[in-house]
Amino acid sequence: MQNFTKSFIQGVFLLLAVVFLNTTEVFAQTTTISGQVTEVGTKETLVGVNIVVKGRVVGTISDLDGNFTLRVNQAPPFTLIFSMVGFSSQEVEITDSNVSNLQVSLAEASILGQEVIVSASRIEENVLQSAVTVERMDIISIREAPQANFYDALNNMKGVEMSTQSLTFKSFNTRGFNANGNVRTVQLIDGMDNQAPGLNFSVGNIAGISELDLESLELLPGASSALYGPNAINGILLMNSKNPFQYQGFSAQIKTGVMDEGQRSNPTTGFYDFAARYATAFNDKLALKVNVNYLRADDWQANDFRDQSLLNGSTIEGGSRQNNPGYNGINIYGDETNVNMFSVAQSLVGAGLLPQAALAIIPQTSVSRTGYMERDLADYGTESLKLNAALHWRLNDRVEAIFQGNYGAGTTVYTGADRYSITGFNIGQYKAELKGANWFVRAYTTQERSGDSYAVGIAAQGINEAWKTSQQWFGQYVGAYATAAGQGADANTAHAAARAFADQGRFMPGTPEFNQALGDVRSRPIPGNAQGVGARFVDKTNLYHLEGSYTFKDVTWADFVMGANYRLYSLNSEGTLFATQENGDEFSINEYGGYFQGSKRLINDNLKLTASVRYDKNENFDGQWSPRVSAVYTAGQHNFRVSYQTGFRIPTTQDQFIDLMTPQARLIGGLPLLRNRYNFNTNPVYSLATVTQFGGGIQAWATNPANQGAVMQEVLGQFPPGTSPNDPSVMAVFNQLLPVRAAEANQNLKQEYVVRPFQPEIVRSYEIGYKSLIAGDKLMIDGYYYYNRFENFIGGQVLVQDRNPGSGIASTTGLNLLSANTRNVFSMPVNRQEIIKSYGWALGMDYQLPKNYTIGGNVSFNKLSNIEDLGGFQPSFNTPEYRTNFTFANRNIAYKNIGFAVAWRWQDEFVWQSSFVGPLVSTQGLSVMPAFSTFDAQVSYKLKSLKSIIKVGGSNLFNSSGYRQAWGNPTVGTMYFVSITFDEFLN
Repeated sequence: MQNFTKSFIQGVFLLLAVVFLNTTEVFAQTTTISGQVTEVGTKETLVGVNIVVKGRVVGTISDLDGNFTLRVNQAPPFTLIFSMVGFSSQEVEITDSNVSNLQVSLAEASILGQEVIVSASRIEENVLQSAVTVERMDIISIREAPQANFYDALNNMKGVEMSTQSLTFKSFNTRGFNANGNVRTVQLIDGMDNQAPGLNFSVGNIAGISELDLESLELLPGASSALYGPNAINGILLMNSKNPFQYQGFSAQIKTGVMDEGQRSNPTTGFYDFAARYATAFNDKLALKVNVNYLRADDWQANDFRDQSLLNGSTIEGGSRQNNPGYNGINIYGDETNVNMFSVAQSLVGAGLLPQAALAIIPQTSVSRTGYMERDLADYGTESLKLNAALHWRLNDRVEAIFQGNYGAGTTVYTGADRYSITGFNIGQYKAELKGANWFVRAYTTQERSGDSYAVGIAAQGINEAWKTSQQWFGQYVGAYATAAGQGADANTAHAAARAFADQGRFMPGTPEFNQALGDVRSRPIPGNAQGVGARFVDKTNLYHLEGSYTFKDVTWADFVMGANYRLYSLNSEGTLFATQENGDEFSINEYGGYFQGSKRLINDNLKLTASVRYDKNENFDGQWSPRVSAVYTAGQHNFRVSYQTGFRIPTTQDQFIDLMTPQARLIGGLPLLRNRYNFNTNPVYSLATVTQFGGGIQAWATNPANQGAVMQEVLGQFPPGTSPNDPSVMAVFNQLLPVRAAEANQNLKQEYVVRPFQPEIVRSYEIGYKSLIAGDKLMIDGYYYYNRFENFIGGQVLVQDRNPGSGIASTTGLNLLSANTRNVFSMPVNRQEIIKSYGWALGMDYQLPKNYTIGGNVSFNKLSNIEDLGGFQPSFNTPEYRTNFTFANRNIAYKNIGFAVAWRWQDEFVWQSSFVGPLVSTQGLSVMPAFSTFDAQVSYKLKSLKSIIKVGGSNLFNSSGYRQAWGNPTVGTMYFVSITFDEFLN
């Protein structure tokens, strides 16, 4: 891999050299333009106005006095474009070789429908005429969002939902199939995929972009594979930072406040967020920027202690450690380990540690170990450090080179199959790019390092095992229960006595013994070694990416753009996450792809037709074609659009190669390599649903009085005539034989699972939409309806396998499949044979009221339409049917010094499905996430003399009980904040 890295870097610099040598311009006439930019109404000078030559990369900005000077290596005529967010752009044609004292005035204007975007089609177009719906935030809306940061403000967009796993780790989603760490959405920062390569999803904005450096973001809901490649199947978020040529000077922001939620260890705590940015252009050719952003807080806590075991007749709301010996709290860990008491008793009898007669008083009851709360195990001291530096070098008026480095590090908590304490996690992204007005070539690498991260659930198990092995603990529990029951205690009393006896000397949170055990478990990589269980996961996976795009400007009768990319994943988890090859090395994955798009305007430019096709190939799967066709018809201010596109998702690195033991199951990848490794061909596997049905059949048969009578007669035939059925020896044999006969009678329910070839997931998406700007350009309407058909849908499948095949009657009858001690449980991604269908719609309206007031609202609907056809499969749609948002704001009132914004949102209840949900809860669809609403608000005051803005606000202001957005995630309470932002170029 070192050789590859060296070759990759050498190739990048060779590419830069070649392009530089071929783009150096010969001597050309230099034209100098100078002047001043002012505001039309007030005649005040405007600072930081962007001034560029149309069709070239050369440009400058107006200085602190509104003045500018621009030198262009081109003879007139050419056109200058003057632009600034919040003002109407203006084009000025230059016809003289030297122009001085050019006076340009820009008018403040509503930005409704005026934005120019490139994300929808990779070519510049007005947002009203885009082929798909696009949600956008610019500098002003970012600055004045009524949330504590811009990433939280994604909630205000129509059709967008979030999953909050910690203060700094949130995942966005659109159009269903939401997940913690969403692998069906893509997040780009300055063209770089922001995913953690070993996790295959973006870690929120913990390793992302500083708000001070964010120029704009654009969100495309739905499939975007045709132009952006694999995995942009549910949506793509593009974030663009500020170019140091265009945004110069020093800016800083200090933000602080309090977080309040009643169930936390300390309900009210402070948070601190500091950011600074400095950018300067040394001359017309060279510019530099640096950014730093640091946040620290006590995180939201996961305190859901409901019982998700459903064992021993318990319910989610009613089960507790006091009334259910098999209790498994949602955010309690270590209690996932459970056994059947009678099975333990049989082992004790066989070892001579318990008399045979004791079997008559040991019930068929599941018992779990005593667990620990998440707050005692996870690192809730969340931190986020983001560093960025970029050097922009204009090789000439047509080519700009960018050398950029982004580094993010932090501590947070993430919900996967387990809860993971992401401690000391860091990602570095390093890019070299060349771009012109109509092309770019970009190479970057992403270097992920997991630091001291560990699995919280495994850590709890490790602490328990370090104190006392489960074999010892369950043996002591059953022995103490037998003693108490034999002395006449009722079941509840006997269980309490048994747990108290088995828990004697248990490591208690906060004690030196507990801290030592936790430290030891955290220090050992998963799954552990001879010294004990290991919870630490090591991930040093790297991603290498090379891509380019070219827009054909010389073709006048149509617009064409083409591009290609190559990507390599180098997996490295030191054996903790991924499977290894026979030589001990982990795998690498190669991907490549390319696309071509053409668009043409017809019928007096009122009809725009666009067609594109993309091909992608991953070395482990067949190649995939992704076509897209769309039409946009403009009738005055009304824009009607229709599109069809295919998106696809190549199975992630973890989908392919994960091999990880968790408290619930062993997670394995879907490639044949893993199935062969765990002997699926010789030792059959069964779906959890089949095993559950099999177990239910056994229980129903065994509780039938007629069946019990028949088995008793069989047993009595083995004893001397006249032996009482209540004789302890008879009961012992009866209790052993009854489940065997019940299993033999239900063999037809024990159906083997057939594992099919693993393939990429495909979606075929149909969409119609309407967008207009009416009522005197005051009312903007944007609506759409979509219909999706998923083929080869990838979902988790829980499989059960006999741990000791051929070991006796319990193996041949399938009883081994029903006990945690005698079965293996796997969770692996598989392709569904069914077509999974979903549909939805969204409608958004924004109205510009007099005196700069704005009001807006949106509502979205998403539904999985054929769940009844899926045979019990749970596709983890994880999306409320209805979501709605309302906003009211004014960014300039009271002589343009005061602004405010409020936002209210609501979402319906829905069922959350994931590998973190208890198997029985998931199977029965009981993991319901309640409906909730939030209210956010902010007021800002502009101190013009100090070039600063003070902002005071709060989020979730009237929801005192907080809310959770996914099963097992923390409760989000109320946040109050105040910030002061200084910007040297603030108008």
